[in-house]
Amino acid sequence: MSNLKLVKGTAKRGTLIYGMRMFEPGQPDVIEDAVVHLPGGSSARVTMHSIEGTRNEIRRQLLRSIDAFFDLLDDQPLR
Repeated sequence: MSNLKLVKGTAKRGTLIYGMRMFEPGQPDVIEDAVVHLPGGSSARVTMHSIEGTRNEIRRQLLRSIDAFFDLLDDQPLR
């Protein structure tokens, strides 16, 4: 039997939208923002980012970028 703990209160929930794909060096010619369609007919833009380097360099930078993303969100409400 597992040892479950009751935790009072809950954190706000959200949806993170992301995508990843590796390309050959110099292959992407143009990178555009993605569009997310929201209820009620409105939309929001998701900025696409580019990181170049070896797999290990890309992995390190991506992890730093993810940490920075959540650090920035800590002081902002979910939209």
